[in-house]
Amino acid sequence: MRLTTRGKMAVTAVTDMALRSHGGPVALPAISARQGISLSYLEDIFGALRRAGLVSSIRGPGGGYTLTRQPQELSVADIVTASEKYMTRPAEKASADPSPLPSGEMTAELWASFHSRVMDYLQSITVADLIAQQGEQSLRSAQPSISTTLKARGPAKTQLPAQNVPNSVFALGGLLGSAS
Repeated sequence: MRLTTRGKMAVTAVTDMALRSHGGPVALPAISARQGISLSYLEDIFGALRRAGLVSSIRGPGGGYTLTRQPQELSVADIVTASEKYMTRPAEKASADPSPLPSGEMTAELWASFHSRVMDYLQSITVADLIAQQGEQSLRSAQPSISTTLKARGPAKTQLPAQNVPNSVFALGGLLGSAS
């Protein structure tokens, strides 16, 4: 398995869908607009996800896609694998020699171990984890730090009382009474 842009976009789109579904379907044009992903590309990705059984589609007005599993049951590895599974790779089909090169045999164990660790890591992250992470980021960006707000306001200005100015009605009355 390769981690391609297609897999990354699939994870982004599924996370967006999970954040905004609230139990109902989410339309692909809405995801496309929010994430800046081509609608036709999303349709292709979600077709693969639907064939893998990760999402279901609802046709018609108010339709869209919904997750078939709970976010805590759906791993990033599931999404990436499903989105890549139905993709044709011309470069791999063009290879006429199926036997690995001798230099590749020397490091085959390294790459197999690397692939296994990457898959274990991606399997350990769920869509629920990504939703929680997104919620934390939006909270941090929504609440500016104290130092930011102080910088925006500028330094506090101290106002000193002017000399010989009454600070109450009684003092003003006393000042006016002495002037007459």
